[in-house]
Amino acid sequence: MFGKLKNALEKTFSKISQSLEPIKSREITKKDIDKLYDEILFSLVEADVAYDVAEKIIDHLSKKLIGQKIGRLEKTERFIKNEFSKILYEILKNGEPDIDLESLTKKSKPAKILVMGVNGVGKTTTIAKLAKHLSDKGYKVMVVAADTFRAGAQEQLKIHCKNIGVPIFQGKYGSDPGAVVHDALKHAEKTGYDFVIIDTAGRQHTDIDLMNEIKKVVKVARPDIKILILDALTGNDAIIQAEEFNKNIGVDAVILTKLDADASGGPALSIIAGIQKPILYLGVGQRYDDLVPYSAEYILNKILS
Repeated sequence: MFGKLKNALEKTFSKISQSLEPIKSREITKKDIDKLYDEILFSLVEADVAYDVAEKIIDHLSKKLIGQKIGRLEKTERFIKNEFSKILYEILKNGEPDIDLESLTKKSKPAKILVMGVNGVGKTTTIAKLAKHLSDKGYKVMVVAADTFRAGAQEQLKIHCKNIGVPIFQGKYGSDPGAVVHDALKHAEKTGYDFVIIDTAGRQHTDIDLMNEIKKVVKVARPDIKILILDALTGNDAIIQAEEFNKNIGVDAVILTKLDADASGGPALSIIAGIQKPILYLGVGQRYDDLVPYSAEYILNKILS
């Protein structure tokens, strides 16, 4: 008897729930998304997210939400914006590296880190920060000044290396950078270095001759990782640089600089979505210790602030 009563009550409750469903919930429609389209697009572009990347993000948001049910009393705009934040976070989480620089020494000794980027992105300072970061962990690190092109480049790097107490291997200006790297690696192997960080000439991504030069350095060095330095303040140009370097040289990971200088963080989103490469570190200041591991939360706050 109790069983029959229970079944009857369950059926009744089910019917009541079904009848109340239209009252309790509603579906997100394309019209709901369209109302916020311009606002969301503008917020992304204003944060220096590449326009085509911003459009793809909104398209992904539409596909995910249209037809999804929400509470009748829940505010549609707030719900959509919350889901938008979640999507941004998911993309930014994809930028977390699965590359551990310290593990490179288990495969190769010395582990060879090749650093590239255009002039003005903070490449030289970032190399010094990276060298200090590894040296502080107890590794024997040497920096190779393979920029034999730009006047003053080696002197600038030499000052940084002196400040952090890391040796530098230099060549003459105008000499073949590939030959400098070759000699440096021979020296590093003989003297038991754990890491060799190779600086390359700052080059515009449109400079074919300099791009070909770095290809030669890559052939000689056979680096364990190729890191591209990008400036967060350059906005959309950062993704253009990333695409060109990745196409011509190959990029394994990125370090994004100048996040302390009122940068929006949008370039990080563009880089992750555009070339699907991880971001190893973020430059957050001028001091040698101002190099921090990539954080999706940090970049998300930058974009949404």
